Amino acid sequence: MTVSTMLSLLSQGFVTSLLIFALTLLFSMPLGLAVMFGRRSRLTPLRGFIKAYISIMRGTPLMLQLMVVFYGPKLLLGVTVPGNWRFTAVIVAFVINYAAYFAEIYRGGLESIPRGQYEAAQVLGYTKAQTFFKIILPQMVKRVIPAVTNEVITLVKDTSLASVIGTVEMFTRAKQIVASPNTPGMLAPHRSSGAKRRSLPGEADGRHVFLQPDRAAILGYYPLCADQIPHKQKEVPYYFDKKRPCRLTCYPYCL
Repeated sequence: MTVSTMLSLLSQGFVTSLLIFALTLLFSMPLGLAVMFGRRSRLTPLRGFIKAYISIMRGTPLMLQLMVVFYGPKLLLGVTVPGNWRFTAVIVAFVINYAAYFAEIYRGGLESIPRGQYEAAQVLGYTKAQTFFKIILPQMVKRVIPAVTNEVITLVKDTSLASVIGTVEMFTRAKQIVASPNTPGMLAPHRSSGAKRRSLPGEADGRHVFLQPDRAAILGYYPLCADQIPHKQKEVPYYFDKKRPCRLTCYPYCL
């Protein structure tokens, strides 16, 4: 595998990671503001629902939420999901997760504003909307910037969790390159410098098994040339060593 090929694959994964990052921020930050207002609502049922939502989103792993969003519609509701649901599920899971965190950050910033600010705006004749957008919101934004920045940094690292449901982002591409038998010896963990290349499992007699892409993704194995596989092909051939199924001895047949 040439350096240009590796850079091309990494750039494809980088674009996917960047899309996850940008779309999550684009939708989760305004949604977090709406959730924050629901959390402070005077309606007890709405406030209780929002509190439960925030507790679940913040109290369960993002990895679990990704699996529930991706597999839930089919397994729990019997709904047939579209072909591009994998990437959409990643965005949905990330957005509802980070919206809960942003909502609590916004609420903390809003409740830190002194009561005197509201009273001063009332004396000046401001309406509630004018008070919020001209006086309260600018102060709240200034106070929540450090906490929001921390969440943005965390989001950059969390994009790698998209590989749990088979989304090929930059981290997954890097693992594919390292695990590829065509990678130069300095990068491939199964080869040593100057050593003869070890035969792949099943290479001698052509043994291989067919795994569905979802199953292969759960096992942590991804075809390096996934983009070249026909869209209608439901199964991808993989080399598989039946004697050691729990080790990294499964290589894409297409390599």
